[in-house]
Amino acid sequence: MPVYDVETPDEAVRIAISKTGEMLNPDLNYVEINMGERSCPHCGDQLEPAFIAADESLVALELEMTVFNVERDEHAARIARKEIGQRLENIPLEVLEIVEIEDDDEDAAESEEAGSDGESDEDGGADDVASESDDDVLPEFDELMNE
Repeated sequence: MPVYDVETPDEAVRIAISKTGEMLNPDLNYVEINMGERSCPHCGDQLEPAFIAADESLVALELEMTVFNVERDEHAARIARKEIGQRLENIPLEVLEIVEIEDDDEDAAESEEAGSDGESDEDGGADDVASESDDDVLPEFDELMNE
């Protein structure tokens, strides 16, 4: 995430997180935004998440998103990249990790977690888990049409 007019790495990270949150909200307010990790490509040493030159900074961020009702890891990654990428135009995204999380209700609703240089994964498809009481409260579509 590019950030302008900054003097310190901490200031650059705070501004980048705030700017990313503004770009994602209110539609993707469930995406978690964290500082990313950078390492030296030659020696592997850990570096600050923000690189500053001439009061301009590039900040590495990791975004985390849960995607429901997917069949494969690739499907979860595509959904996350699409949802986040639409709001973070011209920001490179990379899936760092996908973790399958089993649902407690033995429905085995898949959940995927990913991070990136300004990305992560989630889709709000929790509507598929409905209790029996919901069926009594909401009339069926056909019933509404017949009335």
